[in-house]
Amino acid sequence: MGAATTGARHRTAFLNARLLDPDSGTDQSGSLLVEDGRIADLGPALFADGPPEGVVAIDCGGHCLAPGLVDMRVQLREPGEEHKETIGSGSRAAAAGGVTTMVALPNTEPVIDDGAGVEFVARRARDVKLGKVYTYGAATVGLMGQQLTEFGLLAEYGAVGFTDGIKAIADAQVMRRALSYARTFDKVILQHPEEPSLAGGVMNGGALATRLGLSGIPTQAEVMMIERDLRLVELTGGRYHASHISTAAAVEAIRRAKAGGAAVTCDTAPHYFTLNEDAVGEYRTFAKVSPPLRSEADRLAVLDGVADGTIDAIASDHAPHDQESKRLPFAAAEPGIAGLETLLALSLGLYHAGHIGLLDLLGRLTNGPRKLLGLEAGRIFKGGPADLVLFDLQAPSRIEPDDFVSKSKNSPFDGYAVRGMVLKTVVDGRIVFAADAVA
Repeated sequence: MGAATTGARHRTAFLNARLLDPDSGTDQSGSLLVEDGRIADLGPALFADGPPEGVVAIDCGGHCLAPGLVDMRVQLREPGEEHKETIGSGSRAAAAGGVTTMVALPNTEPVIDDGAGVEFVARRARDVKLGKVYTYGAATVGLMGQQLTEFGLLAEYGAVGFTDGIKAIADAQVMRRALSYARTFDKVILQHPEEPSLAGGVMNGGALATRLGLSGIPTQAEVMMIERDLRLVELTGGRYHASHISTAAAVEAIRRAKAGGAAVTCDTAPHYFTLNEDAVGEYRTFAKVSPPLRSEADRLAVLDGVADGTIDAIASDHAPHDQESKRLPFAAAEPGIAGLETLLALSLGLYHAGHIGLLDLLGRLTNGPRKLLGLEAGRIFKGGPADLVLFDLQAPSRIEPDDFVSKSKNSPFDGYAVRGMVLKTVVDGRIVFAADAVA
């Protein structure tokens, strides 16, 4: 009896679903079978006569069943203090947002600039068991922008790319060496594209900043760094990724580089195509982000970049902070928002407004990051991991930060109307979040 129990398979059938997979172009009604954490089968004809005995059946009610979201830019504060976001609390927030795979920036305490740091993140994620958590390795020791870390060792431990996180790699020679070194291991260098000498402000440079008496960051700070780095890509043949781009000039520079065949990719975050600098209002610190919210023309250009594929991925840019760090004078407040739980709903706004097809949009949230970083996640296929999100495409609601699972509530979207709701999040076949609180 013990042997039989040990060998029993755990099987779950998701019935009556709208199956969506950007990688294969699948958009059809059907069912999906999970066995022992992997996708065993899927399709329109599966379980036409109902699931066999011994299979747990979940009726999806015609709602969308897609790959779990892959969020390629998340800040976690592990080990952190009691009030800070950790891998555990971040994973719970991710699950509530339909995110099954996160990639953490290396600006933790201590900095992830050695193998032990990468190993720690992987071990904590395994202990928490709420999602897959990968990490980037720091590009330079201590994120100081001077001495390169041991890319080979970090890659061996599991680092999926290299970046100095929220700091730009400012020295051209250091960036040149980083691109060349990372190429040896077929890894990407991710840049915070902002010329530091022009980035001393606290909001977008322009008339609004002048009226508010706040120091501005010009849009040129972003595109200058990107254009410099594109020349270094030509020089080295390395893989380069511009993170959270926010300006029309940056979108156009990357569009031209791609047309010329450069190994260049980029991402943005929902706040850059949803909000503009007016959200700062009268010194609203919850709308302070880095890079800053830009003009309406920049917002529309970023939106177009997502729609036409110039922008490869949408990431939450989750940067959690406690209330004390945000409820300060605007210049002193920390930049960043809690974005994990609003990633899908805000992104779906592009689909509902007719800017992009549903599969293309989901591709920016799943398959795009997967391909960039060489992950197994982000698509639905037989034998693949059963990391899934079930969501109601049409459900109307309003974003209520006070209801966030995340320890941090710093969001500029308080009361913002959205359509689309995560119903269930599944990791390795296990339901780790259910909107009805029944998992």
